Amino acid sequence: MSENHHFLVQQIAGGDKQALAALYRAYERPVYKFICSRLNDPHEAADILHEVFMDIWRVAASFEGRSQVRTWIFGIAYRKVIDAHRKRGRVTLTDEVPETGDVADAADAGYAAQQEAEHLRVCMTTLSDEHRSAISLAFYEDMTCAEIAEIAGVPEGTIKSRLHHAKKLLLHCLSGRLKGRAVA
Repeated sequence: MSENHHFLVQQIAGGDKQALAALYRAYERPVYKFICSRLNDPHEAADILHEVFMDIWRVAASFEGRSQVRTWIFGIAYRKVIDAHRKRGRVTLTDEVPETGDVADAADAGYAAQQEAEHLRVCMTTLSDEHRSAISLAFYEDMTCAEIAEIAGVPEGTIKSRLHHAKKLLLHCLSGRLKGRAVA
């Protein structure tokens, strides 16, 4: 599948709009969910998603294939979100976690699962942007530390450290909420 996506990028570089449409279909949902998780604004997220694919159309010829297509696309989205936040003059990027299919399925299973999903959502909002980004990419997008490091433009060790601290903070928050100590 990854090789096919490299081929699509090559086709896009040659001006193939059908290839762009195919790449869009492959990445639209995960990239949109990632943008939403950082901005908590569905309309702005849709605009940024559009900008990401307009950039892909413009710069496809410069893609050298040294990274996976997925990493390259998420890197473009990551930078667009940072730019959006600079324009807003804000440092914290999100107050919301995108609802994944897993969370939606769990919610259907009953009230307890809904409560767990809500606890996780609230606890995610307590994390810094760096921690939230690392968790989001690692667990929602199933990316490796190396891929996340490439997207964020930091060393892999930094990502490992962020994930370690983010998990500890989440567990602390969740245990507090489950025991009923947290008010938030």
